[in-house]
Amino acid sequence: MKRLYSIVSLLTVFLSVVLFGSCRNQATEDAQMRAFVDKLMAQMTLEEKLGQLNLPVGGDIVTGEARSSHSAEAIRQGKVGGLFNLKGAAAIRDVQRIAVEQSRLGIPLLFGMDVIHGYETVFPLPLALSCSWDLQAIERSAQIAAREATADGICWTFSPMVDICHDGRWGRISEGSGEDPYLGSRIAEAMVKGYQGASLSDKETMMACVKHFALYGAVEAGREYNNVYPDDYHAFNEYMQPYKAAVDAGAGSVMAAFNTVHGVPSMGNKWLLTDLLREQWGFDGFVVSDYTSVRHMAENGVNFSLEDGAIQCLEAGLDMDMVSEGFVALANAVREGRCSRQAVDDACRRILEAKYKLGLFDDPYLYCDPTRREAVILCDEHRAEARRIAGECMVLLKNENELLPLQRKGTIALIGPLADARNNMAGTWSVAAVPGRYKTVKEGLEDALRGTGARLLYAKGSNLMYDARMEAIATIFGHEMRDSRSDAAMRQEALSIARKADIIIAAMGEASEMSGECASRVNLEMPDAQHDLLVELSNLGKPIVLVHFAGRPTVLNWETEHLPVILESWFSGSETGDAIADVLFGEVNPSGKLTVQLPRHVGQYPFSYRQMRTSRPNEGGEFAKYSTCYADVSSKPLYPFGYGLSYTHFAYSDFYLTDSVMPLDGSVEVHVTITNTGSRAGAEVVQLYIGDRQARGVRPYRELRGFERIELAAGESREVVFTLNAERMGYYEPADLKWTLEAGDIEVMVGANSRDTQMRLLHVL
Repeated sequence: MKRLYSIVSLLTVFLSVVLFGSCRNQATEDAQMRAFVDKLMAQMTLEEKLGQLNLPVGGDIVTGEARSSHSAEAIRQGKVGGLFNLKGAAAIRDVQRIAVEQSRLGIPLLFGMDVIHGYETVFPLPLALSCSWDLQAIERSAQIAAREATADGICWTFSPMVDICHDGRWGRISEGSGEDPYLGSRIAEAMVKGYQGASLSDKETMMACVKHFALYGAVEAGREYNNVYPDDYHAFNEYMQPYKAAVDAGAGSVMAAFNTVHGVPSMGNKWLLTDLLREQWGFDGFVVSDYTSVRHMAENGVNFSLEDGAIQCLEAGLDMDMVSEGFVALANAVREGRCSRQAVDDACRRILEAKYKLGLFDDPYLYCDPTRREAVILCDEHRAEARRIAGECMVLLKNENELLPLQRKGTIALIGPLADARNNMAGTWSVAAVPGRYKTVKEGLEDALRGTGARLLYAKGSNLMYDARMEAIATIFGHEMRDSRSDAAMRQEALSIARKADIIIAAMGEASEMSGECASRVNLEMPDAQHDLLVELSNLGKPIVLVHFAGRPTVLNWETEHLPVILESWFSGSETGDAIADVLFGEVNPSGKLTVQLPRHVGQYPFSYRQMRTSRPNEGGEFAKYSTCYADVSSKPLYPFGYGLSYTHFAYSDFYLTDSVMPLDGSVEVHVTITNTGSRAGAEVVQLYIGDRQARGVRPYRELRGFERIELAAGESREVVFTLNAERMGYYEPADLKWTLEAGDIEVMVGANSRDTQMRLLHVL
């Protein structure tokens, strides 16, 4: 026993030394950074300081509504702090050389890009990634994205987007992690860790940028760039947590949103950028505007000129101006006392510190090694990981009579406008993608069936939609796919091959640009031409597998009623073709779970499983007079949050709490055993929900507070254990928005999704 005590004591001393040494080393590094930046800033003119706050766009990949001109002379004069969307290590090295070797002080530039869900190896859309519930896979996707982007000169990504959204009409729901703040927080942490790694100065890591701060996912009616209206209680409990989680994880930068908060535009909102982000949350990185948003301060009606808006934004705590070039022109305003010199110094310091942390002052060409590209970008290892992760993200919504997985035999008809649409596979916001190197669904199935004797027939069947003008909007950015043949001719071709087939695979849904920025929609049902084709195919009486493409939750009422199989493939990135084949033929057992519930009607939006308790509840969802419901449609979703099927089956048993009573300063364990009762291995996402019955603030009937993804062989059982305490079960209470838990009864629920759960009661003292 004495020997055991000695070992424990030695370990304690060792850990103390390590932790103390780590803190001391960090303090030393911080002091060295401050001294370096102090010395540099003492040499800088006001114009050079303002230049560090200027972020024009560069290169041949341009996003947003305008293009800012940029010249080498501006860099030589120290009027540029960074560039974004300039692709290629050689091109970036050439521009960096101007800054380092031809400007007065030789301050290196930042180079950023919208690396949202991969670089040239593209992973599933962030919404799809979240449906894996696999934090290691999500972190790995960000790590690979960083590895590839840095091999091409990029050291800063405008990701992760952590906006929580309850409204599928908003196109940018595709870039986030769904509707739940707890899950969104865990994913935000994983993404930041994946991008930034253990050290920002590692040549294979890049600086993350958390966006869009704040509340952007709550835009009114799902319309882009719109206003938001959550009160502070709902803002902090429904939306703010993932931003804070990303900041706590060490994110190096934050992007201000377009929307207003408390009636003030986010980019010029001092309460948001200074009081909350810096003073309350302790954020020590820099804040960048969204594309041209400083210029749009005037559009909000709060300022009369670009200069007025720029002054408000800078003094509110915005550090870098993307494209508007409002900050770089503030020298006279500063000298005349109309703009704070201290605000300029603070912003300049934060930008310089970011460059220091990235190692750019030690080696301005750290990310410009041209030999890395061939070895790293779109390499076999990365593509294999993207294919594996894509398979984890697909959600099997329906599998009547266990039609899937398919056998490699007979005749299969592949039909639909997304079946051979190469430019759409990567999905929206894949600006560095190289679609020519990616397979289509058709090519993936052909490869999977090669040598099996099975026969694959293909027909496009229809255009995306009947209206050519609307299709042009839906396939913007070079993703056009419209066929010049008549609707009748395409449909007859599809029906002809379908009659010859044993089974039909229908690759249908949204085109890639039907979701994403400025892709708000009020009709979320299957586009008309595709729907009509599906009806005709269904009338043939053949089994149909719908492989559904989407970047948002959609309305699938008809499909659910009439089709035996629905696989939500989302947009699964560069490896979509192979990944879909893997799932359809059983090489991969689907395990994705929805992170947004699918509505029955767009009129249900805004819509979340985290429905707040009401004074006249209706938990059944059907019409009951004088209760919270609709008269013409169920209030329940078509498919609930957390839902997803597998090719095997899982049973939940032995669910218990280690105690039915918990003091506020104590904890209890939640135990449940999961058994794979089927005949093949599979993965299950075990979900823990709580329902606080007696809080001072109105709480949801249920809210996610834990999950674990487990893999089980056929017949295998495993016990999953969660720990509940005040920190895990708390919320921001309404009086002063402090994270708290009050005494009272808590419903503790465990299950495979938010609807199908078992419950035990916990009394908190």
